[in-house]
Amino acid sequence: MKKFRLQLLRISILFAFLGCTENKESQKSEIIAKEKQQYTKDWASLGHHNESPEWFKNSKLGIYFHWGLYSVPAFSSEWYPRWMHFKDHEVYKHHIEKYGDPSEFGYHDFAPMFKAEKFNADEWAQLFKDAGAQFAGPVAEHHDGYAMWDSDITPWNTMDTGPKRDITGELEKAIKGKGMKFITAFHHAKNLQRSNELGVENPKSHYPYFEGMPPTSSDPDLQLMYGNMEPEKWYKEVWLGKLKEVIDKYQPDIVWFDYVLGDIPEKYRKEFAAYYLNEAVKSDKEAVIVRKQHDLPLNMSVEDLEQARKNNIGTKTWMTDATISDGSWCYTADLGVKAAADVLHMLIDIVSKNGVLLLNVSPKADGTIPDNQKDGILKMGAWLKQYGEAIYGTEAWYTFGEGPTKEPEGHFKNHKAFMKLKYSNKDIRYTTKDYTIYGIVLGAVEPDKELLLEAFAKDKIHDAPSIEHVSFLGSDEEIEWSYNEEKGLSIKGPSTIIDTMATVLKVEISQ
Repeated sequence: MKKFRLQLLRISILFAFLGCTENKESQKSEIIAKEKQQYTKDWASLGHHNESPEWFKNSKLGIYFHWGLYSVPAFSSEWYPRWMHFKDHEVYKHHIEKYGDPSEFGYHDFAPMFKAEKFNADEWAQLFKDAGAQFAGPVAEHHDGYAMWDSDITPWNTMDTGPKRDITGELEKAIKGKGMKFITAFHHAKNLQRSNELGVENPKSHYPYFEGMPPTSSDPDLQLMYGNMEPEKWYKEVWLGKLKEVIDKYQPDIVWFDYVLGDIPEKYRKEFAAYYLNEAVKSDKEAVIVRKQHDLPLNMSVEDLEQARKNNIGTKTWMTDATISDGSWCYTADLGVKAAADVLHMLIDIVSKNGVLLLNVSPKADGTIPDNQKDGILKMGAWLKQYGEAIYGTEAWYTFGEGPTKEPEGHFKNHKAFMKLKYSNKDIRYTTKDYTIYGIVLGAVEPDKELLLEAFAKDKIHDAPSIEHVSFLGSDEEIEWSYNEEKGLSIKGPSTIIDTMATVLKVEISQ
């Protein structure tokens, strides 16, 4: 009996010890969890966030897409829902002819027509991966108030209308399943109706405030589409609510914002940022926030230049968002696309200046991506597959490049000038990685022709490198080269053309 009691005592002590240890571990986990909730709703705290983690710096290329109700009429642009209300606009005239008066057939009436019946998230994800993208995802909501996810906040979403599918959920699973990061883009800051008087338009609002039109309706459901409600309620429940919903449901690696973000009250911008970054910390995610203009501090967000780019090396990682088309961001029946070489040259120029390209494609309402768009990004992807070492994981050299073509100053105001830029094989862009410098000729290097890289001249580089080996990626030929401190690095081209889109020189220097 004494032995039994002694054994029982030992077991009790053991359980007590284990229970104490478990409680300590539980308390320790709770303390760590509390420590992870490191961001508060103030810029000083949010400024501790690493706005550009290594994975983002190294990614260089992402793909997103303008796809929604505006894809149904496939006319003019993704701003169809706005211009359909202006009687002197071509969109209004088109709408009258095809669908009737917008007071009778409003933008929301396109919802049942947006079927996405041929949409296949896995096929899209594979296409983006084959194109060389390291992250991808949807415009979660444009200015129009239609949510491309299964939303409990608004009835105007892809689960309750149109496709009757959680489009964003399917994409998140497919894109992350292919090893890419996931981006969700938000343009919905412009959705709020900011006009206080019928017939008087506020340019910061997407929909005009015209009497008798759906955007002025008092119907609660329509108010959620057209943003026609009390501002404070909209800021908190709609603008912020939708962001939190997408963060909770889909855990995006990047949240990207379009313009008018600065018109969202500062307290809600802070609340979003703290919420998103704290949720990212919980899941050990290195999150990225991208914005335009000066809507968020640059110590916690990445600068985006729409349809434009820097003409010098960025001291911080930055982004360009551009579209593969030569017109609308969404699909239209007459949509043309840029040449694959032009898109590739844009990417190379951006990367040479420490930037990242977010490239837009324009799917049809049925969920297919037109062949001319697919062909363009796949040609770029094939080039990246062969020569990607000169792009991924690189950074800017001391100079971004040389050659006659110069980028203009500015932001979106000069986007037309940027779109007209054409590079040639006289333009060279540089990147570097470890003890290698890549010189990327934006075109073909003519056979046996001398190529002089003046950026290597001592008066420009100051600390001239000790060059050990020079080669062309994609060629097994031994290359003739010589170095002159005054002139630079002289290279004789290979006997045959290696690539017509862009040719990569690899200059290896001593350690």
